[in-house]
Amino acid sequence: MGALDEPLKELVGDRTAKVLADSLKLRTVGDLLHHYPRRYVERGQLTSLDELEVDEHVTVLARIEKVTLIPFRGRKGDRLEVVVTDGRSKLSLVFFNQGWRQKDLRPGRQGLFAGKVGLFNRSRQLASPDYQLIDEEEGSSAARQFAGRLIPVYPASAQLPSWKLALCVELALTKHLADVGEPLPAELRAEHGLIPLPEALELIHRPQGQADRERAQNRLRWDEAFVLQVALARRRAADSALPAVPRRPVPDRVLDAFDRRLPFTLTDGQRKVCAEIFADLATDHPMHRLLQGEVGSGKTLVALRAMLAVVDAGGQAVLLAPTEVLAQQHHRSIVEMMGDLAEAGMIGGSEIGTRVALLTGSMGAAARRGALLDMASGKAGIAIGTHALIEDRVRFADLGLVVVDEQHRFGVEQRDALRAKGEQPPHLLVMTATPIPRTVAMTVFGDLETSVLDQLPSGRSPISTHVVPALEKPNFLARAWERVREEVGKGHQAYVVCPRIGDEEEPEKGRRKRRAAEPEEVDDPAGGADAEERRPPLAVVETAGKLAEGPLAGLRIEVLHGRLAPDAKDDVMRRFAAGEVDVLVATTVIEVGVNVPNSTVMVIMDADRFGVSQLHQLRGRVGRGSAAGLCLLVSDMPAASAARARLDAVAGTLDGFALSRIDLEQRREGDVLGQAQSGVKSSLKVLSVLEDEDVIATARAEATRLVAADPALAAHPELRTALESLLDEDRAEYLEKG
Repeated sequence: MGALDEPLKELVGDRTAKVLADSLKLRTVGDLLHHYPRRYVERGQLTSLDELEVDEHVTVLARIEKVTLIPFRGRKGDRLEVVVTDGRSKLSLVFFNQGWRQKDLRPGRQGLFAGKVGLFNRSRQLASPDYQLIDEEEGSSAARQFAGRLIPVYPASAQLPSWKLALCVELALTKHLADVGEPLPAELRAEHGLIPLPEALELIHRPQGQADRERAQNRLRWDEAFVLQVALARRRAADSALPAVPRRPVPDRVLDAFDRRLPFTLTDGQRKVCAEIFADLATDHPMHRLLQGEVGSGKTLVALRAMLAVVDAGGQAVLLAPTEVLAQQHHRSIVEMMGDLAEAGMIGGSEIGTRVALLTGSMGAAARRGALLDMASGKAGIAIGTHALIEDRVRFADLGLVVVDEQHRFGVEQRDALRAKGEQPPHLLVMTATPIPRTVAMTVFGDLETSVLDQLPSGRSPISTHVVPALEKPNFLARAWERVREEVGKGHQAYVVCPRIGDEEEPEKGRRKRRAAEPEEVDDPAGGADAEERRPPLAVVETAGKLAEGPLAGLRIEVLHGRLAPDAKDDVMRRFAAGEVDVLVATTVIEVGVNVPNSTVMVIMDADRFGVSQLHQLRGRVGRGSAAGLCLLVSDMPAASAARARLDAVAGTLDGFALSRIDLEQRREGDVLGQAQSGVKSSLKVLSVLEDEDVIATARAEATRLVAADPALAAHPELRTALESLLDEDRAEYLEKG
């Protein structure tokens, strides 16, 4: 594989190598060989021009229909206008002061044309595009190269169009195909009918037909799945070799006392998941388990029972929350559920109880000192907090379990720093309220065992969701505010969610930073020039003022957002939970964990600016009591838009797993993997985590078997080399930290 690490400048020259590196992140021969075509066209099969999107870099195969040279008025120069067609739609090409191109660009000729799609006089055009004519004339290298084969169209850039990339790939194949190693074991290839990797690379770049392409993709799909699953299997094997203190529940202690006080019975799903967790806690190697479930499925209760089991076994447990609002909410609800079991050593406290400490960055010095002492001494069997728990000065007497809520909000380094506070590696339970398709869980969280809660506790009310087209039918929006007043009139409470805070104007630089820090928000679906004309997202502060003066006048309205002081946030949430606030106008700070059973209605303004899974999380804040929940998705987007289709999907189902598939399709699989794997160097190119479940599941089983038999991969040097290529230093460290 050494030859594949050769810098591209040795193959294509310094100038082209720099363009490949800067625009496409391709630096070695191996990178180039694994830069696969995004699609193929057949000779004579013209590109559908009516599907081109503005601002997209495209390569199209089309026939020249008309060529016109137009002199500029009143000044020197001219422009050459070329109209190309696919037989149904047309596309304009324009060249400035390049009339000499008429000798090549003649009606009837066919070619590949590459450029960025723009708009001029409401018509799509390519300005000064690169092109390669491919009709059968003497001297046409492209005609000879592509004759009788599918024409590969590569992910390209403005500086390097697809056919120039094809020539670079051709060079790499000619010179280095024989240097390609074979990472998959021979028996695995034979069992699954996979062609050798060199053959797959040749066929993916030089297919004679669709059958060649499919054979190549099948093999390359296996490479991506298997190499990643081997990396995860080695991580699981390393975890199982680490020592940990078994934490077995002790009868007739805190857990049993807590269970006896529960005013309801656990669901079958909760009992099953608790049994899985307790079995893991009883082993002498660290638990690494992902607990995922629908909104309101009772994940916090399951986590609390696990923490109490560890306390009964003489250890301590930590719950790490992403925000102060959520940490405070967890602390209040857990203390309320435990009652005197959370007041050990206090007047009226249970003799078999413990203490529940809260630690956040905004706490006063005295409260902070008390929490630190309780954790260090072991008096606090349970600690709940934010990033403040990770600081160097935080110590534990015997840390046995780390629970991470909404794990995607934390970096690997933060989780690792908290786990390092145990004498031996503590058990780890990560929770997410975002349903994850099974294949994603196997691929992204493949080093974790997975438990799923998909059953809602009895007593939870259904949530009905409706789209409110504010521009098309303003009376629907008026009716939405009437419904809020009706619910408040019944003694219930309401949320109004806005995408922006809006208490001060952000400079453009600040806006860009904020958008970059909020990956869960969907890119503006209007796109292109239309996006520039859209009004700014609605803001909490302005919306609250307008509601107080208008349709919700007379109701008790408060605001909640991330820029409020911590004490102010806590005060607002306390009063809202106590029923002293009718309507809470908030940002997505209330997205996760906030539990106010009396809240029955949520109005989400500019709902099209949120992601599908995020909308599902938000609406989970209502309908948490005995009264039915109502979620209204307000949008200005037209009925035929993709944004409205997303909102209709959310309104059409309460199945979070179905919605997560839609969300994943929109956000692209590579982004999901990159988020989970510290910026994966090469996102999945052939493997689809949504469509290739069988391959992923089989690859996981095969990888587990191989690693169990040969943990160091001593008998598989080419596989070891492929792993080293996949896992650069940063990604290897990520997997090591877990």
